[in-house]
Amino acid sequence: MEDSYRFFQNKKCFAFPCHKICKDQESDFSCQFCFCPLSPYDNCGGQYTIMENGWKDCTECLLPHFDYDYILKKVVELHDENGG
Repeated sequence: MEDSYRFFQNKKCFAFPCHKICKDQESDFSCQFCFCPLSPYDNCGGQYTIMENGWKDCTECLLPHFDYDYILKKVVELHDENGG
């Protein structure tokens, strides 16, 4: 597999899959970004809500599990915006 670094799946994880997905999406569900590197940012581009305690709830967001290129592009963008 030429781009094997772009995809990782751990079906033995107690939480797999950690989001509600259709059965036909399971084979493409990547665990590469198990903890999303964009979670600290409000302008991450993902689907989230803010809980009463002020924390982000990313339960409905699937970006880190299906869009490797978006995550990398956004990490660089946010790094540059924040004077990284």
